[in-house]
Amino acid sequence: MSRIGKNPITIPEGVTVDLKDGVVTVKGKLGELKQEIQDIDVKIEDGVITFERASDKKDLKAKHGLYRALISNMIEGVANGYTKELELVGVGYRASNQGQKLDLAVGFSHNIIIDLAPEVKVETISDKGKNPIVKLTSFDKQLVGQVAAKIRSFRAPEPYKGKGIKFKGEQLRRKAGKSA
Repeated sequence: MSRIGKNPITIPEGVTVDLKDGVVTVKGKLGELKQEIQDIDVKIEDGVITFERASDKKDLKAKHGLYRALISNMIEGVANGYTKELELVGVGYRASNQGQKLDLAVGFSHNIIIDLAPEVKVETISDKGKNPIVKLTSFDKQLVGQVAAKIRSFRAPEPYKGKGIKFKGEQLRRKAGKSA
């Protein structure tokens, strides 16, 4: 049996979970998320959500843990939200934002301007003597991770000097340069 799938989820205060026609809707103070569920039975009783599967087929075992994790992430997101921080490492690398437009200067001839989804809040922090930081906040874990990965893909960190856009706290595998 799936170890993750059999763990029940307790619903915190301020969050409502509804199940209708195979679609789970989670509402909280930060927003509303929906997830369609197939082949897995979902039971909501006394503020606890449990997941059960009909048989031990391989695809059902995989979906059992998957749907439990997705619903858990949705509840956590609408209750507390998720934050990703990106650090721009390099001489002359800058970041600024005007509303939902993020402007990155990362060593190309033109700046990269990105229009972000309205669900993702962006904040740029530029302190003197420190690397610029782009802070992304949203109630949707999947969306904030996807946006952060897209921003990182514009200038992924290189292994020699470590220049590029990296997640805050990310450990890079560094390589030795040319030996004389």
